[in-house]
Amino acid sequence: MFFSKENSIAKSKYNRWFVPIAALSIHLCIGQIYAFSVFNKPLTKIIGITEQTPDDWKLTELGWIFTIAIFFLGASAAVLGKWVERVGPRQTMSIAAICFSSGFLLSGLGIHLHQLWLLYLGSGVLGGIGLGLGYISPVSTLIKWFPDRPGMATGMAIMGFGGGAMIASPLSVHLMEFFSNESSVGVKETFITMGLIYLVVMLFGSIIVRIPSDDWKPKGYNPEAKKKSKLITSNNVLVDSAVKTPQFWLLFMVLGLNVSAGIGVLGQASVMIQEMFSVDSVGESAAVTARDAAIFVGLLSLFNMIGRFVWSSSSDYLGRKTTYSIFFILGILLYVFIPFTGKLGSVLLFTIAFSVIISMYGGGFATIPAYLKDMFGNRQIGAIHGRLLLAWSMAAIIGPVTINYLREYQIEVLEMQPAQVYNLTMYLMAGLLFIGLLCNLYIKPVDPKFHLENDNSNVE
Repeated sequence: MFFSKENSIAKSKYNRWFVPIAALSIHLCIGQIYAFSVFNKPLTKIIGITEQTPDDWKLTELGWIFTIAIFFLGASAAVLGKWVERVGPRQTMSIAAICFSSGFLLSGLGIHLHQLWLLYLGSGVLGGIGLGLGYISPVSTLIKWFPDRPGMATGMAIMGFGGGAMIASPLSVHLMEFFSNESSVGVKETFITMGLIYLVVMLFGSIIVRIPSDDWKPKGYNPEAKKKSKLITSNNVLVDSAVKTPQFWLLFMVLGLNVSAGIGVLGQASVMIQEMFSVDSVGESAAVTARDAAIFVGLLSLFNMIGRFVWSSSSDYLGRKTTYSIFFILGILLYVFIPFTGKLGSVLLFTIAFSVIISMYGGGFATIPAYLKDMFGNRQIGAIHGRLLLAWSMAAIIGPVTINYLREYQIEVLEMQPAQVYNLTMYLMAGLLFIGLLCNLYIKPVDPKFHLENDNSNVE
């Protein structure tokens, strides 16, 4: 079978740099989920076309599509991680392609029949499963091909997930404008077109990907010479044993707290900058317009993407524990500093601070697979990474809910001005990062009893 793990073992002349291309083919496609909001407003006018009618879907109903997709991303990655390791990247990536693309096609049918549950099932459930499998499937393979530079390798792929929205957003808008007419807002046709495009691109990635033979290693690579820290192990820990170690749960908290602080800001970035700078320095007119806020959000997306590559690549030299310590310490200082940028009325300093924060948010995602490899080896790194991504699902709830409800409470109950409500939030985010710093500092090498050769309680 062409897609079997055995048939995807690389020949001796295979160039390992094809693997990042394969990974990017997947991640640039599934990163579209961050741009899904461009469909929300048109989807509220499927019947009315130019304006919303009582029979059209409500924005609150459509918001569940993104939530369902992210939930199934984390759930599928956690549940199917061991299966991904067993069948290999080619089969997993091809199934991810089918699930993700068919989610668009099924949603297109849902629009045609005006059945919202089909969008929940398509873009939510099927698309979410495609997201989860597509996200983790290249990680283990990249680390095995680049044991000398695991941070750089995973950073290249996961950078694609952060940058996928930068491609998907203008593409989606262009296609909707192209297909729109007097009887259609163009979303159905756009879904079908993008589903087919993503199917081709993702299948291309699954075809060119290969896994190295068991005895392969980069020319001149010496694992012992690459050990710059006691945290880097030459042993392997299986996923069922890894989740029994304190190191796994400390890393779970490290990722979850770093993401919680960043994702809460991303969800309210546009509103936050407009409310914090609602008047100019003399208190007369709006300092930040909606257009300015949109530019700010785009800038954060850019730094999110760049940070994934720069920070993860740097971690190959700084070490993973040191890199995360920088995330937390620098993040604490910046969050504490942000309220002062509001008092100073400096949009520039505010923008610089948040750009750095979001770069570390993205860098946290890209660095964590290499951190896991250092701690648990690469035998089942994809499965372990999948389990850890449940921290993402948890953070996606904690971060935005904390900011949204705290803002609402301060405005409605305490009757504070919108420009002042984010001060407490910033200090709370700094507190979360402080807890994350303590978790990171407490991480030590895994007890040898959990190593594969010493663990008789777990069989692969």
